[in-house]
This record gives sequence, C-alpha cells and structure tokens, in this order.
Amino acid sequence: MNADFVNPFIGGLLNVLETMAQTKLTPGKPKRKQSDIAKGDVSGLIGMVGPDVRGSMSITFDESLALTIMERMVGERPEKLDAEVGDMVGEVTNMICGNAKRDLAERGYEFGMATPIVVSGKQHTISHQVDGAKIILPFMCDEGLAHLEICFDK
Repeated sequence: MNADFVNPFIGGLLNVLETMAQTKLTPGKPKRKQSDIAKGDVSGLIGMVGPDVRGSMSITFDESLALTIMERMVGERPEKLDAEVGDMVGEVTNMICGNAKRDLAERGYEFGMATPIVVSGKQHTISHQVDGAKIILPFMCDEGLAHLEICFDK
C-alpha cells in the first residue's frame, strides 16, 4: 500500500488524540493484517469512496485507553465501555478520517466519508468491505494500546 495513503491517517490519529485527549501515542511497526478479529475492545470503522479510490479505516482501543480518552475529553471516567464511550470512539474515528481527507485532498485524492460504525466486545470483528491489503499499525501508551487499520483498493 502506498505510504501516501497511510501517513495522513497516522498523522490524524496522533494529532486528534494529542489535541483532544492530551494523549501521546508511540507508533509501532506496520504489518499486513490477515484476520477480521480486532486487536482491542472497541473500534470505530469508517468507509471512504471517491472517483479514483475506495477504502476504509478503523481505530481500535483497549478498554483502559478508551476510558482514559473519554475521561480526558469530558472530565469524567466511565466505569466500563458504554454508549457514551462508543459515541466518543465514533467522533474520534470521524476526526482522524477528516484530518486524513484534508491531507489527501492536497495530494489530489478526493473522497467522501461515510458515517462511522462503532463495534465493541472481546474478539469483535472488523469487516473492511474493500478489495485491498489491510495494514495494521499498533500504537502504545501507558494507558493501553490502539490499533489503526487501513484498507484501500489502490
């Protein structure tokens, strides 16, 4: 997969979490993902369609990290994953994709964004609905792990 597609999503994730939740993530090594099973407890998934490109992106958080992000964004820590945490994950997904969309538009790639879908639970699955390689990138911080998945048909 072209780094031109991947880097805007990495930058979007790092920027959104640092700005909105005062959370600094350390990127790990990207690799191809073969299975649909998520590497965390709650995921936001968003599709993208344009004249020249189709793709999707997901962000998955460990429960501990999702609860910490929620606490840092709204000032209250939920006891467990709930509908409000799901809404926050959906918003974060939308913001990451919006950042990437802006950066990709500057490089000539235009696309529209769908409404994010949020899925949670142990061993939940993420279905990208795009014929292309899935890249997964781990991100670490003291509060837990996040995994960014990107899939494009280019």
